[in-house]
Amino acid sequence: MIASLTGQIQKVEKDALIISVGGVGLRVLVPSTALQDTGIGRSQFLHTQLIVRETELTLYGFETLDDLKLFNTLLGVQKVGPKLALAILSTLTPELLRSAVLQDEAVILQRVPGIGKKSAERILFALRGKLDAEDATSVGLVSDADGDVMDVLTTLGFSIVEAQSAIQKLPRDVKDVNERVALALQQLDTGN
Repeated sequence: MIASLTGQIQKVEKDALIISVGGVGLRVLVPSTALQDTGIGRSQFLHTQLIVRETELTLYGFETLDDLKLFNTLLGVQKVGPKLALAILSTLTPELLRSAVLQDEAVILQRVPGIGKKSAERILFALRGKLDAEDATSVGLVSDADGDVMDVLTTLGFSIVEAQSAIQKLPRDVKDVNERVALALQQLDTGN
């Protein structure tokens, strides 16, 4: 089993990296967050999971052990395969996913392409008790106002990861959705 790898990036694809390891180019499927700040020639370390199927071997890579653990937890959910698990991690931060599970917010999972209402509810039900609640509560639960702010930001073209990062930096004493959107846009504009 390949637990991790370090190598030089040869090519960046839409959902994968080709990484040269010992003269061999390995294609590693990664969440979109791992594609940020990558470039050809850059050295890359990834925690990996090798999925063996009858007709193929597929390598999935993650920047953190937490992402790898979450990927494997998602694979334990009925009807969630590696591609859907990767789509979930590409769309939602681990904190946002944990928060959605704790609050039973299926609408958050419905933001993932390919997940409808019934699938989101089934996934949330299956994940209850399997995710570490401390991580979600340490960043704060997602309020209804935060959900509205996230909808506005993603409609404006920001990724869910960017929107979640900006929302986490907002002061909790500001409750008005319009004010929260304005502050989040300031965060995203300044890059702070």
